[in-house]
Amino acid sequence: MEKITSTNCWLYCVTLMLSVLPGVPAMPVDVDRVCMAPSTAKYRLSFAGKWSQTAFPKHYPLYRPPAQWSSIFGVTHSPDYHIWERNEYASNGVREFSERGEAWTLIKEVEAAGEQIQSVYGLFSTPPVVVGTNQATTEFEVYARHSLLSFIVRIVPSPDWFVGVDSLNLCEGDHWKENISLDLYPYDAGTDSGFTFSSPNFETIPQDKITQITSSFPSHPANSFYYPRLKHLPPIARVLLTKTKNNQIFSLPIHPTQSNQIPVGNEIGESLISSVPHRASSQSTMGSHSVPFSATVSREFSSGLRDPVMSPSHNMAYRRESPWGTPVFKLPSAYKYPSVSSLGPPP
Repeated sequence: MEKITSTNCWLYCVTLMLSVLPGVPAMPVDVDRVCMAPSTAKYRLSFAGKWSQTAFPKHYPLYRPPAQWSSIFGVTHSPDYHIWERNEYASNGVREFSERGEAWTLIKEVEAAGEQIQSVYGLFSTPPVVVGTNQATTEFEVYARHSLLSFIVRIVPSPDWFVGVDSLNLCEGDHWKENISLDLYPYDAGTDSGFTFSSPNFETIPQDKITQITSSFPSHPANSFYYPRLKHLPPIARVLLTKTKNNQIFSLPIHPTQSNQIPVGNEIGESLISSVPHRASSQSTMGSHSVPFSATVSREFSSGLRDPVMSPSHNMAYRRESPWGTPVFKLPSAYKYPSVSSLGPPP
């Protein structure tokens, strides 16, 4: 029998006490996620689609619709919140977004998280990326208590497939990371059983968990991503996060402004890449909006996040008015977005 040392006994007693005390979590705090960075930080997110017929020839969609991407829908948040999570069930909002590109329910879920558990600092989006190899860019803000980034982009067309990032920490100890490059791979939301990009609706009953799609999974020859001779799928998109020098976010009222011309090609500058492997532009410029969180997320905003119904041509970003104030997850009632009648009445 193993001898129980005094150190082991002490650790056992402490663990036992923590597990029985009310209101005290038994699991230790993730020290890597404790952000001590000062002030706020502003980042530029550059998304580059790499979905070409050369890289993904099988079932490559050429029309009705051709290969493209939905809007980027993202949030900055604390560790106790997830938009989506691998090996977990997709929420109703993620289901609707990944199947149809509709963001209304997802926005309401984010709004609820901001109001009830104060986990969400802000949300942002871009217009749809209407070509599989085009790019989009937007900006967002983070601060120490909400230093994580998550976003989701629907693969269009597809049954319920998407790319994205879950809970990427932009803080490292006492400073903000400067540049991060991530390769993106397809995920299945687990809500539709279609095998191909253009499969008809085929609801998954019971719902499956979110899984990563690989060259051999799902292991069915009819699957559009099934390439059994490949060890790994090539990345279908890439995202570059760059910390900007200007940490200010403008308040309303503002008007769309011209942003810098984004690269025309399908590659993001490799010289800027400094960390992990893991914006809509048809070779044009785009404006950007930043909005403080202070009144309810309007249904018109969600209309800009549908599959290429091409509503607002600006990027949208929203945050709280003060990182230290009471979280109020609402948009200014005076600000009106272009409405899309096809959304129908609010749920």
